[in-house]
Amino acid sequence: MIDKTYTVNKKILVTGATGFIGSRLVIKLASTADDVAILVRKSSDLSSLSGVLDRIRIIHGDITDKASLLTAMQGIDQVYHSAGLTYMGDRKNDLLYRINVDGTRNILDAAMAAGVKRVVHVSSITAVGIAGKNRPVDETTPWNFDAISLEYARTKHLGELAVAEAVKKGLDCVIVNPAFVFGAGDINFNAGRIIKDVYNRRLPFYPLGGICVVDVDIVAETIMAAMEKGRTGERYIIGGDNVTYHQLADTISRVTGAPRVRFPLPFFLAKVLKSLLDRKKDRNSISKLFNMSMFRVASEFLFYRSDKAARELGMRYAPHEESIRSAFEWYRDRKMLG
Repeated sequence: MIDKTYTVNKKILVTGATGFIGSRLVIKLASTADDVAILVRKSSDLSSLSGVLDRIRIIHGDITDKASLLTAMQGIDQVYHSAGLTYMGDRKNDLLYRINVDGTRNILDAAMAAGVKRVVHVSSITAVGIAGKNRPVDETTPWNFDAISLEYARTKHLGELAVAEAVKKGLDCVIVNPAFVFGAGDINFNAGRIIKDVYNRRLPFYPLGGICVVDVDIVAETIMAAMEKGRTGERYIIGGDNVTYHQLADTISRVTGAPRVRFPLPFFLAKVLKSLLDRKKDRNSISKLFNMSMFRVASEFLFYRSDKAARELGMRYAPHEESIRSAFEWYRDRKMLG
């Protein structure tokens, strides 16, 4: 049986620390008594961590560079691996594989070589599978994202298979699968892009699928809980409200005061519309979210159950409107919505 008892002042390493989830996680970890280090490239923008830079250590390295990982993990007790490339398209397939699959293997190998006690791997709901409209799925669902040929989802799935292999070799590792994450601090407009575009009337239509929405603070808290209480080799979906994109757009309109998005757009018509819009000179009038890979995914139902995380990790729930409001007010206060 693996010993999960640690010293009070643990030595922690976080990858992906400048990302939306990673930065929120580091901010919360920095308020503890633990020794927190982040693995970043020398060129990384650290502005999202400006308030805690005096409380964390910076280690330069890259998850695609095995030697830098072996150095970074010396003396480390716990690793939060939240680094990854999120890209919905087919123009970066090699890079997706190198970061999401090879990079994950590098982290796991380095952790085993350095004697790291536990790793939490931050995966994605796309590594779980596609649901039906009224049938949210859970952690036991067989992966079926290959039905829509999304390389990002495939690489996240393969990353989880790499974790399973590492667990078989003796590494203590837990997987978490965050849903569609909103909230304050989304500096790069990940999920927040839809708020900005509805607010600026660049999204006149909505896809016919749905998504599971969760707040970034809940995600960060639950990732930390997974480190302390998660079962070795298990995965935990971190989600919240399951809403159609029509419902999500209505919530954003209500929160921001923007006009409602009224027009449904089936995927087969989206392809025709996209080809027409591509001929326009002013392409900025329509959201950057309107590309065929993203719209194809948004035409499916990514609905999930988070009972396991609530039961075993104590994950809390908050209505998705609270997350939308928090994100919108954060953008508005910083004049980032123009």
